[in-house]
Amino acid sequence: MKNWDVIVIGGGIIGFSLAIELRKKGSSVLVVERGEPGREASYAAGGMLADCTIETPSALQPLATASARMYPEFVHELQVESALPVDLRDQGAIVFPPPEHVYERPGFTLAKLLPAPLAELEPALAEPNRPAFYVKERSVDPRGLTAAALAAAKRRGVDISSGDAVTAVNLSDGRVSGVTTKRTSFHAPKVVNCAGAWAGQIAPHAFPTRPVKGQMLCLISPARELLKHVIRSPEIYLIPRSDGRILVGTTVEEAGFDKRTDVTTIQRLHRAAIALVPELRNAKILEDWAGLRPGTPDSLPILGATATPGYYVATGHFRDGILLAPITAHVMAQLIEGKSPDHDLANFSPARFQNE
Repeated sequence: MKNWDVIVIGGGIIGFSLAIELRKKGSSVLVVERGEPGREASYAAGGMLADCTIETPSALQPLATASARMYPEFVHELQVESALPVDLRDQGAIVFPPPEHVYERPGFTLAKLLPAPLAELEPALAEPNRPAFYVKERSVDPRGLTAAALAAAKRRGVDISSGDAVTAVNLSDGRVSGVTTKRTSFHAPKVVNCAGAWAGQIAPHAFPTRPVKGQMLCLISPARELLKHVIRSPEIYLIPRSDGRILVGTTVEEAGFDKRTDVTTIQRLHRAAIALVPELRNAKILEDWAGLRPGTPDSLPILGATATPGYYVATGHFRDGILLAPITAHVMAQLIEGKSPDHDLANFSPARFQNE
């Protein structure tokens, strides 16, 4: 009977990034994914690597900033190991913040005003009647990123089980001994729950994660470089890809595990995109979709060791799973090795929900 050093539950970008990091350190790793690897929240994400926004909780800021800085090397390694391209862009973002937030956070101060007239930076934008700011940040195509992470994990010898959901973490003498799935069981002395919105459904710990639905659509731009920057406004965001696609998002909905799209909502997003960039009325809709982000009661991820020896959790990243993948893999691998993480994880401890 085969045994592994670590079992990772969940085959999204968080799970595969951690699996790769653990393999670098010599651990044998099995990733167990309930469906198709990389096809849940990671596949549905927009990929803005915005480490300083009005939505970023202050407790999360150090991790977000550290992770954003890690991204170029993170992507470079995945591309080299997988031989797959990852569309990482660094043109930055143009932000139209709500008036009440203009001076609220460091990312939205007068020091971040546009480096050139808006009409020069983005000629296709409709003439705005509100202030705009430039923020130096990157964006990445999450689908390409996750495909590269999956390929890199396989190349490094990570074992993968897919299409079989974990139903429980097994215990022996009070500590972890493996996991049980709907069809079989796997054995390891350490298990990490990276199951995203489904993390709370796995015994013995009921983490308070919940699915937060986000609907998006993708347009084929009438001109390959119609937009250079990510555009963020209170209504929508637009994320250009290097191949001419433009992503339009997103909603934040409490709708359970419902991943269906709504025609009225998609049409509203489409109209908002055209209002920002009139030329998009000539763009074709390539696809629309909905994803389920893993939310938590305090909007902070759950990172750390549980009260059960050998059982760890890394979930609840909400809208920042793509951004936080490198730093999550780094600190969780340190913790699993028995080392003190480079960053203080006290604010993200699973223990904060022990009475819920």
